[in-house]
Amino acid sequence: MAMTGVREFTIPKPPTFSTPEEERQHRKQRLAAAFRLFALFGFDEGVAGHITARDPVLPDHFWVNPFGAYFGHIKASDLLLVNHDGEVVEGKRPVNAAAFVIHSQVHKARPDVVAAAHAHSPSGKAWSSLGRPIDMITQDACAFFEDQSLLDNFTGVVIDLEEGRRIARTLGDHKAIVLQNHGLLTVGQTVDEAAWWFITMERSCQAQLAAEAAGTPKLIDEDSAKSTYNVVGSHLAGWFSFQPLFARIVREQPDLLD
Repeated sequence: MAMTGVREFTIPKPPTFSTPEEERQHRKQRLAAAFRLFALFGFDEGVAGHITARDPVLPDHFWVNPFGAYFGHIKASDLLLVNHDGEVVEGKRPVNAAAFVIHSQVHKARPDVVAAAHAHSPSGKAWSSLGRPIDMITQDACAFFEDQSLLDNFTGVVIDLEEGRRIARTLGDHKAIVLQNHGLLTVGQTVDEAAWWFITMERSCQAQLAAEAAGTPKLIDEDSAKSTYNVVGSHLAGWFSFQPLFARIVREQPDLLD
């Protein structure tokens, strides 16, 4: 039966920009917002964790949080611009060595990736200790149907470029990877998308840990998981899902835009 009286609308799409410099500022502000949200959601763990955004002016450089800066205090103006040799070319603080080692290799291996997110979030690191990709047990988890990887051993803090290359190779062309005994890493074609995939993957880990503690979760069949993925797992879906969170954090903490 046809629905009547329902107003059709078009889902917004990521903005376009007149200049690379304009796009640079946009990415930096979205990156700062992502850090504030990660702090709000409890994804910070001392000095661990990093989110990067490829620079549109210098595509072999990326923006990243200063080493030791609290996620909840980061402003757009605090971010560091780092080249793929690990040199800070803009900013006054050092870069986390693990951030450079991991993100430089992911950005190098994936020209399609604008942003990558990694943090030692509670449920993500708990789930990673099981050495398993997440299962398709909820609608939200289906965003990762056949779109996640597993790095199935832990070799210590990532400070060697070869380990960064191994992470990038294992990630392949997927949007997410479970780093065994470590945590989660997600990527996207926008900062918004990469941050959202991390947030929803963390929550999917939390949901599966809770479900398995209570019993045996029922798996979603492959056809249903695939059709759900086509709705909730696209680049546009990832970008759009972040917009309410961005609106919230900017209203509550507008100084992040500075």
